[in-house]
This record gives sequence, C-alpha cells and structure tokens, in this order.
Amino acid sequence: MLEVEALHGYYGESHVLQGVSLRVGAGEVVALLGRNGAGKTTTLKSIMGIVPPRGGRITFEGEDITGLAPHLAARRRIAWIPEERRILPNLTVGENLRLALLRTVPAGADRKSRIEEALQLFPRLQERIHQSGQGLSGGEQQMLALARGLIVRPALMLVDEPTEGLMPLIVRQLTEILRAINAQGAAMLLVEQNTEVALALAQRVYLMDGGRIEFEGTPADLRNRPDLLQRFLGV
Repeated sequence: MLEVEALHGYYGESHVLQGVSLRVGAGEVVALLGRNGAGKTTTLKSIMGIVPPRGGRITFEGEDITGLAPHLAARRRIAWIPEERRILPNLTVGENLRLALLRTVPAGADRKSRIEEALQLFPRLQERIHQSGQGLSGGEQQMLALARGLIVRPALMLVDEPTEGLMPLIVRQLTEILRAINAQGAAMLLVEQNTEVALALAQRVYLMDGGRIEFEGTPADLRNRPDLLQRFLGV
C-alpha cells in the first residue's frame, strides 16, 4: 500500500531524513521506533506532505504522491493523527468532527453516518459531543484526534505518539481502540515511545536512528535482540 524509497528530508539546512526506506502493506500495522530526534515524526510529515521531501519517492496504492499537498493526501484516504492532537479548543467535539468532513466528504446524509460510525468506537466522545475541545482531558482529546481521522474512512493512518502523557488505564483503552480500528481494515504507520504498546499492535517494526532505518523485523525479532533495544531505545 505504502512504499517509501530513499527519502531525504530537511528542516532548513538540517538534514533530518537520510535515505529512509520502509513499506506498509494493506491492513498492516507497522511501528516506527527510535529515540527523540531520530526522524520518526518527520517521516510521517513527509509522507503527508507537511514537510516536502528533497529526495526519494513515496508511492501510495501505486501512485507517486511525493510532495503531494496534505489536503490532497487526505482525499486519498490518508489520515494524519498528530502528536500535538491539534484539537480546536473553542469548538465542540461535534464541531471538530464536522470540520474534518468539509473538504473530504461531499455534503449529504453520509456525513452524519460517518460521524456516527466514528463515535461507535468512542462512547466517551458521544457523551461529550457538546463539550468544547478545551474542556476535554488529554485522553479524550486523543480519542477526538483519532475519531477525526476515522471520518475519512482511511486506508492508511499515520499515528504519532497516541499514548504520550496519558495514564496507564487510558493507554490500555487507546491500545484496544487502535487494535479495533485496524481490525476494520485501516493500515497504520505508528510512531510510539511506549515500546510495549507498539510491539503489541505491530506486525512489523522499524528502528530509526539519526535519520536512518537501522533495523526491520517482527516484534518477536526485536524482542530477541536486547542489544538493539538498549542501543536504539534505551530499554
């Protein structure tokens, strides 16, 4: 579904991505792991077109999307769930969800059904449908960010640090929600600092360091390499 080949990315003159190559199959969960500053978030932003790459190629469902604008990537059913969540604080839960539909789904009854469909996974958001974004807890904001991504019925979700800063109970709930989303058919490229969460969800894992991919394998492969866990993740 997704092929990233020899990707190079920069912030100004800083060479952040140095030949990154990875792939995500249809319906697959792939974890991208590494310490802070390894280039994980930049990889997601490059795929989404937020940080246009200066070299390499990105192919999605057989189409070259290298440097495609973010709104056009969204129309191809790629959803980006940012680390910062980016909930609009003065809008309600329902308004945040409806806003996500404006440029991706034609007007009509289908918009309502898409919101209802997304909320089935998030009963807490249904209860808070008229609550403003600024009144939500961190866990509720993360649920809203995920629900907002689900509105487009994505083929691929780029999920950045979904459990960061959350209590263990909420982490467990979000892990199960992510598993349920994947079971509905959405592939995921998951950046996650919680190694156990990432390995529990992923079918394959990439380790990243210094803007390069240093390892590719299954979660079992990685668990059997404590030297790599210590070297690249410090665990």
